[in-house]
Amino acid sequence: MTQSTATATSPRHRPVRAPARTSRSGPRPRISVIIPAHNEESYLGACLSALLCSAPVLFRDGQPVPVQVVVAANGCTDRTCAVARGFGSRMTRRGWKLVILDIAQGSKIGALNAADARASGDVRIYLDADVNVGPDLLRQTWEALQGPLPRYASGRMDIIEPACFASRAYREIYRRVPFQTRTIPGAGYFAVNAAGRARWEIFPDVIADDLFVRLQFDKNERIQLSDSFRWELTEGFRALVRVRRRQDTGTRDLLARFPRLVANEDKPRFEPGELRRLALRFPVGMAVYCAVALMSRLPARSEAWARGRS
Repeated sequence: MTQSTATATSPRHRPVRAPARTSRSGPRPRISVIIPAHNEESYLGACLSALLCSAPVLFRDGQPVPVQVVVAANGCTDRTCAVARGFGSRMTRRGWKLVILDIAQGSKIGALNAADARASGDVRIYLDADVNVGPDLLRQTWEALQGPLPRYASGRMDIIEPACFASRAYREIYRRVPFQTRTIPGAGYFAVNAAGRARWEIFPDVIADDLFVRLQFDKNERIQLSDSFRWELTEGFRALVRVRRRQDTGTRDLLARFPRLVANEDKPRFEPGELRRLALRFPVGMAVYCAVALMSRLPARSEAWARGRS
């Protein structure tokens, strides 16, 4: 397999190419892993290393499923592309194909659309560059998304313990809210099969791209995988507030623009007494969590983007 690099100046590329259909005499289906990356030189290496440590993904006859990895570096001013290129030989030894897109404009949505236009996989995995997959997640994803019906899949989110006090306290509650424990959030890692990818054309210009995809499917079409992926929470109280505000704004804007998606939202509420029990068990965590939620509703000054989600 070979490594290729392309340079792009605009996120508006040719329309998304539909995954190739398989016939007895035609090409076998494959996996495309799409990784949008904006100034991710500190994280991308670990992301790609974890991906390369994945268990083999095999057809029923024992032959390996072709894997294509598309790194869509967008608006980078650091060594993101160089880090990606450094994995070319390891990808080749694994029998995988690495495609690197160097896109001038810093836009995650532009990167997703550019990468989708280059992707050839029937199963498409959308992976954030600061996420590390578990060793069996790729294989489980492939097996879960076989068949002609539209399907969406994601692993279990393993939230890394933050370094700072506020984020550690926030994590105690966030990892236990109903959206985390009783749904399939998909933030950082989600995948669809060919029929699922046909649910939408290009990614629209939204903040909540992961929610946009998740709500293309009803709860019976979503599959929870048993393996996990490591996901990083942002560090610091102010950053938590910025990310929470951005997330809430993104959700409101998405549902206002695409009201049909509301029917597929199954975000549960706390059960009676559940919130009180959490507060008694984690009083400091609850205080921080509620403070972040309250502050995120206040008018915002001009703020820079912060890493992580909440």
